[in-house]
Amino acid sequence: MADAPNNPTHDQRPDRELVRTFLRTRGENEFRALYRRHTPALYRIACRLVGPSRAEDVVQETWFRAARNIGDFKWRSALPTWLTGILIRCCRETWRGDSDVRSLPVEETADEPEVEVSPGRILDLERALEALPPGYREVLVLHDVEGFTHEEIARSLNVVPGTSKSQLARARKALRQRLESTALSSENGEATR
Repeated sequence: MADAPNNPTHDQRPDRELVRTFLRTRGENEFRALYRRHTPALYRIACRLVGPSRAEDVVQETWFRAARNIGDFKWRSALPTWLTGILIRCCRETWRGDSDVRSLPVEETADEPEVEVSPGRILDLERALEALPPGYREVLVLHDVEGFTHEEIARSLNVVPGTSKSQLARARKALRQRLESTALSSENGEATR
């Protein structure tokens, strides 16, 4: 596409080329192309981690920090992985002021099978996901919702892949327990939590 460099909406240049040009020229078109390419996924993750009311602010802070520090990015991971790491740090800062943030329990569990959810229980799933401790929610959203590998999650969270795997197992178990509790409450005619 001949006009791609001047049209950030349709810019098909690879991330590395856009970043290189942005660093050299501080070009608005390159930044806009990166922003438009990666913001939808960042916003989706932020909505799952901090809720829609805070997601936009967290994504904006992510881009502010990314623009300031992109020159230090070493390309050891994909750009979306690096951006997600920044996003997660911003989400964690948001949680620090929350009174409902809990520490993650340390326990050993085996990998759990995937949770199957019928379409009628989507709202219950969303509520159960919101009730998870932030660390569990991070790994579950990144792996099961966004499709990140354990290696990518480990790089984003500055942990080893084994930690990502164990957190995912614990998150799935906690989510399953919450959904089972909600289902029992619904069957008994009680209001869901």
